[in-house]
Amino acid sequence: MRIGFAVPMSGSWATPDIAVHVARSAEQLGYDSLWTYQRVLGTADDSWGEANRSVHDPLVTLSFLAAHTTRIRLGVAVLIMPLHTPAVLAKQLTTLDLLSGGRLDVGLGNGWAAEEYAAAGVPTTDLGRRAEDFLACLRALWTEKTVEHDGPFYRVPPSRFDPKPAQFPHPPLLLGGSASAALRRAGRLCDGWIASSKATPTAIRDAIAVVRNSAERAGRDPAALRFVCRAPVRLRSRPDTDQPLLTGTADKLRADLAVLAGTGLTEIFVDPNFDPEIGSPDASADDVTSRVDLLLRELAPGHW
Repeated sequence: MRIGFAVPMSGSWATPDIAVHVARSAEQLGYDSLWTYQRVLGTADDSWGEANRSVHDPLVTLSFLAAHTTRIRLGVAVLIMPLHTPAVLAKQLTTLDLLSGGRLDVGLGNGWAAEEYAAAGVPTTDLGRRAEDFLACLRALWTEKTVEHDGPFYRVPPSRFDPKPAQFPHPPLLLGGSASAALRRAGRLCDGWIASSKATPTAIRDAIAVVRNSAERAGRDPAALRFVCRAPVRLRSRPDTDQPLLTGTADKLRADLAVLAGTGLTEIFVDPNFDPEIGSPDASADDVTSRVDLLLRELAPGHW
């Protein structure tokens, strides 16, 4: 199973210097991938949690880190499709894929925040059908010499879309979502599925079975699919029997990650952004580099 690491996206540790340090350290330690996430707004009452209060743009961050790394893959989990148009997003993703030498993994989802839909001027209805049209339009832009797409939500008149991505036929598309329809859509149309970081191991295992079954029914090879999960870890120095999954000492975190690995996931990425002692705007940045360095070393590939 592949192991990735999330870069600084939220809070006081999300500075250029720390981001470059984390990216280069992860690459040197043998991690397979770096990951970001998208959050455009935060609530006035901070009810979405500390990690969603002050978040950088995921694609700009990955573009910045692409210039400071050479091997490690660059992923986003996830871009919120209703906030984008396929043609503009395809241009951004293509440019990033080319500039990074074909290292991009694209996670897509429908999101859940009504406030962000309102700010983007999009309705909250027909999100499933909109997602299917979005995916079809992306593929047309990336694979057709003369592009023409006339779907129920998105239209591209006969035109050229160049250059094409570095990866053929396009960067891997990984779909997020936990609803049955989203799981089946991932199996039918995408290169893999991204699990919710809040899902239990049992729920992840059951969801993977649905995705694989959907792929098989669509005539696709389930074994070729990727199954990815964010692991929002909280490293703590003292053991506590009441600590939840992915919270505790390095030994406990490794044991918890092994449990997740047993669900059928092909990739897990460690994410400290959701630790309020790291990813909050109010967290102290004084010792964050040493704390994250410890986390990087303790959970590196080959250590568990």
